[in-house]
Amino acid sequence: MKRLLSLLMVTAFLYIGLSACGQDNKDARPSPPAKVTGTAGGANITIDYSQPSVKGRKIFGSLEPWGKVWRAGANEATTIEFDKDVKINGQPLPKGKYAFFAIPNESEWTLIFNKTANQWGAFRYKQEDDALRVKVAPAKTPSLVEKLNYTIAGNKVTLAWENTAVSFNVQ
Repeated sequence: MKRLLSLLMVTAFLYIGLSACGQDNKDARPSPPAKVTGTAGGANITIDYSQPSVKGRKIFGSLEPWGKVWRAGANEATTIEFDKDVKINGQPLPKGKYAFFAIPNESEWTLIFNKTANQWGAFRYKQEDDALRVKVAPAKTPSLVEKLNYTIAGNKVTLAWENTAVSFNVQ
């Protein structure tokens, strides 16, 4: 009887453990995954990110403080991939997959393409792994953008969230 009870307990623990491992459903996260693909500057571009929502909060200058590296999304670092060598705002960037970070400020943002694509957030971000940094001016959106959104249109990639949009050109 003790053996049967022990066997049942071990089976139950294994079932519970395996069930817990299978519950990493990224779609159920508060900031679900999103992907945008498109062509700009003759290159195919894929952006993988998680979409946080404003939810009535002040985002830039508060939740995402001025002057701090931000993962340009939620959860894992946002990644951007180019299938060809490109120029970002006139500066060369080799084809490849990059973590995409930003340093927001009121009048100027720094956009960062980092060689370490697979990282969680910006917790282990290292500036020495940057492939490229470009400065851009933020713009005010015509209306509230509740969920972080990336678009690829023409030769331009745009990040928009809350009441702010930043763009860069791809050639």
